[in-house]
Amino acid sequence: MNLAEARRRAEELKKTITDHNHRYYILNQPVISDFEFDLLLTELQTIEKKFPALRTDDSPTVMVGSDLTTEFRQYDHVYPMMSLANTYSESEVRDFGERVRKVLGYEPEYVCELKYDGVSISLTYENGMMVRAVTRGDGTRGDDVTSNIKTIRSIPVKVNSPQEISSFVIRGEIYL
Repeated sequence: MNLAEARRRAEELKKTITDHNHRYYILNQPVISDFEFDLLLTELQTIEKKFPALRTDDSPTVMVGSDLTTEFRQYDHVYPMMSLANTYSESEVRDFGERVRKVLGYEPEYVCELKYDGVSISLTYENGMMVRAVTRGDGTRGDDVTSNIKTIRSIPVKVNSPQEISSFVIRGEIYL
């Protein structure tokens, strides 16, 4: 693929991915599977890696999808909630393991789980009480869904925490 072909394909992918992000995050009406979406995104990442001049600040490869709505009050995250990387390739998993080994200097143990597709959530506790539950949103700002989360029995509204820990945040994924 030459630069002109790469530019053409990258622009096509950016438009397609942006459209699918809109359908998924705004309309809540996805028309392709997460796997198909990830293949499109991976193709764009590959092109941008091979042709760095084609990578732009508004590329879907550098932006986090947003689930922000106008229905809820919004809060800024103290620390950004970014997307996790994924893979469908055994070789990429092995490469990741090798990078981790080099950084740590030893062979770590891993626990693998199925990926559940839910809603990323950040729970803030102050003096043992849940005071806020916020969605990932755009990564820097999310929707306040505290009243909704308090209806989930398996998520404690009150926890026992040492007095020296007056405030802490727990992040996870909510799924049915």
